[in-house]
Amino acid sequence: MRKIITSLSSALLILFASLSLNGVAKSAEFFTIGTGGPTGVYFQTGNAICKMLHKSAISADHGRKKGTAKAYRCTAPSTGGSNYNIGQIAAGEFQFGVAQSDWQYHAVNGSSKWEGKQYSDLRAVFSVHNEPFQIWARKKAKIKNFSDLEGKVVNIGNPGSGQRGTMEELMKAMGVDNSFFKSTTELTSSEQVKALCDGKIDAFGYSVGFPNGAMEQAATCAAKASPINLTGPEVQGLIDGADYYAQAVIPKGTYTKQKKDATTFGVKATVVTSADVSEELVYLVTKAVFENFDDFKKQHPAFSFLEKKNMIKDGLSAPLHPGAIKYYKEAGLM
Repeated sequence: MRKIITSLSSALLILFASLSLNGVAKSAEFFTIGTGGPTGVYFQTGNAICKMLHKSAISADHGRKKGTAKAYRCTAPSTGGSNYNIGQIAAGEFQFGVAQSDWQYHAVNGSSKWEGKQYSDLRAVFSVHNEPFQIWARKKAKIKNFSDLEGKVVNIGNPGSGQRGTMEELMKAMGVDNSFFKSTTELTSSEQVKALCDGKIDAFGYSVGFPNGAMEQAATCAAKASPINLTGPEVQGLIDGADYYAQAVIPKGTYTKQKKDATTFGVKATVVTSADVSEELVYLVTKAVFENFDDFKKQHPAFSFLEKKNMIKDGLSAPLHPGAIKYYKEAGLM
């Protein structure tokens, strides 16, 4: 029953976020924000943006003559994650997407998984929360560091997701491939916690903001899982070799029975779009978030530390979209 209620709540959230800016659906322009798994912060980010856009529309309606502004409808469905979202933007299927800062960099520069597929029309809008890359392991597996993953069953993430890409970058830095593990799975972020709790996998890697409800579930279910430290010269080499990586710490007490800080590395979650998306739409989306900033920060605990001045520069490798620049200059942020 809980699963049914949760699914219904997610559907209603998307439906609510899809409301027209002026309440007239038949004249609205439809656009999509790609997110991530339904239990992750990306899904909440996309739907929070839609919610702020709708809120701005209601405020703007007061005192405005009917038909004086274009209406927009916004949806933020669950997707495969960072690289999938960027790919859908490039294909013209999505107008916006949430993506890790490292995959924004690789896509616009044609490196890593984007070698030979450079997407030079990718544009940045703003960055959001910090995302430490985390490896969570069930207690009975006795995994304390990366080397302890040898011979274990590990979820490396679904193809096209940011977590899969980062896991592969970490494996490369550690000098291992899939044969290092007993076996690997390609579960999505919404599937991996259940698999860990059911004892079907020993660990999984995940880039996600904190605190996160799915990680709390992993900590409190039968797995009694916790995040491990990812440190050492190999990880430091990753950090030193890329501006989009930085050391990150998940403080003790963030999750139930987490008695120690977990030291790792991380990226930023960013909102991206295409050079082909209109200046008007990008301007309105940016304005909706920044002019309802306090409300936006309340939409998820991971947003609580956001600062406007950092959001317009941190983790952004692609050029800013002109629509975003227009708002930032208008608001005195640039």
